Amino acid sequence: MIPAEPVTSPTPVAYSAKRTKRIALGVAAGTAALCVVLQATGLDTTLRFDREAIDDGRWWLLLTGNFVHLGASHLLMNIAGLGLVTALVWKRFAAVDWLILILGSSVVVGVGLWWRNPELFWYVGFSGTLHGLIIAGTLADLRVWPRSAAVLLVAVAGKLAWEQLGGALPGSESFAGGNVIVDAHLYGALGGALIGIALILAGRVRLDEPEA
Repeated sequence: MIPAEPVTSPTPVAYSAKRTKRIALGVAAGTAALCVVLQATGLDTTLRFDREAIDDGRWWLLLTGNFVHLGASHLLMNIAGLGLVTALVWKRFAAVDWLILILGSSVVVGVGLWWRNPELFWYVGFSGTLHGLIIAGTLADLRVWPRSAAVLLVAVAGKLAWEQLGGALPGSESFAGGNVIVDAHLYGALGGALIGIALILAGRVRLDEPEA
């Protein structure tokens, strides 16, 4: 009788890595759900970036304006963008790091618009934060897949340059249902780059794939 092979169980390290990834994915899902709930409950006007209200002391609108949207199409476009970021680079950081990136990039967007765009009276949308997330995640991905990550970084940088020189990408405003504030994308990207580099230097990147 041939003895059966022993049943092996996942090592604690492997189990911990899988659990960490699940929690990180939960942050992405929770962020999308928060945006949906805020829109469905009609809080888009109450929580949007409003310059007059911020000047009166409602400073939290610098943050919350990033999580409400113009309407359903704008919301779906940003949720799709979050899904793309999740598929491409979400495994590179743990949940707490993504929370820091989401909140930090959002605050940088709000402060940037308040400080550098005095002509802007109100703003909504998660796209600025999305640019921060994709930049941070791709910078981290350079250590694992350097070629593909470099291509993605160049593509995002090219998009930002196009927007600064020529305005919003064709079709983006009609789909979103309103003006696209391209400076929010730039501020979010800068915020994500700074926070992402800090996390990388702190050794927070998850390297669970072989070097390309």
